[in-house]
Amino acid sequence: MTNLLKAIYTIWLREILRFVKSKSRLVGSIAQPFIWLAIVGVGLNAAFKMTNNISYLSFMAIGIMGMTILFNSLFAGINVIWDRQFGFLKEILVAPISRIGIVLGKIFGSTTISVIMALIVLIIVLLFGIISIKSITFLGIITAIIFMILTSVTFVGMGLIIATNVDNIEGFQVLMNFLVMPLFFLSGALFPITSSTPEWLQIVSKIDPLFYAIDGIRGSLTKISVYPVQFDLLIVFIVAVVLVLIADIMFRKIEGK
Repeated sequence: MTNLLKAIYTIWLREILRFVKSKSRLVGSIAQPFIWLAIVGVGLNAAFKMTNNISYLSFMAIGIMGMTILFNSLFAGINVIWDRQFGFLKEILVAPISRIGIVLGKIFGSTTISVIMALIVLIIVLLFGIISIKSITFLGIITAIIFMILTSVTFVGMGLIIATNVDNIEGFQVLMNFLVMPLFFLSGALFPITSSTPEWLQIVSKIDPLFYAIDGIRGSLTKISVYPVQFDLLIVFIVAVVLVLIADIMFRKIEGK
C-alpha cells in the first residue's frame, strides 16, 4: 500500500509540475474561458431571453466551467503519448508498482489541474457579479466541487483510454476534435436543453456525460437544472467509475509493449 501511495503521489506531482512549467498551456487554460465569456457570452446575452430569473451570461458561465474541465482533462491523453514517445511510460510500466497506481496518479494530477482552473473561473464570475454570491450556499459550492472532480475524472479516464490506443499526437488530436466539440455543444453549456428543443437533440444530449455534469453544477450553484442534482451526481459518478476501470484495463494491455 505504501509503494502504491508513493507511486500515485509521484505521478500526481509530475503532472502538476509539468503543467506549471508549461507557460503556454497555463496561460491558455486561464485565458480561454474568459475569451468565451467576453465575446460569446456578452454577445449573446442580449439575444437570449432566459426564464427562471437568470441571465444568459450566468447560464453560460456554468457551461464554461464545464468546458474548462473538459479541455484540461482530455489533455491528459497527450501527456501519455508524450511519455510513450520519450520512453518514460515504458520505465514506469516495468516498475514494481500496480498499474492502477499509474492510472490513479495521472487521473489525480489532471483532475487537480482541471478543478483548480474551473474554480478560478467560478471565483472570477462571482467577483464580477455574473453569478450572485448571495444566491450560493456553502453546500452548493461543495456539491459543485464534487461534480467538478467527478467530471474531470470522467474525461481524464476517457483521454487515457484513447491515448493507450493511439500511437501519435496527430491521431489523438484528430480524435479529440471529433469528440470535444460535440460533447461541448450537446452538453447544454451554451443553450438550454428543454422540451422545446428538437426531440432528436434531447436524446443525443442525454447520452453526453458532460450534460449531467454541467446540469449538476448549474443546479448546485443556481438552483436551476433539468434533473435533480442527486440524479445528475449518480450518473456522473457511475460514468467516472466505469471509465477509470476501463482505463486501468487499457494500461494493463500495454504493459508488455
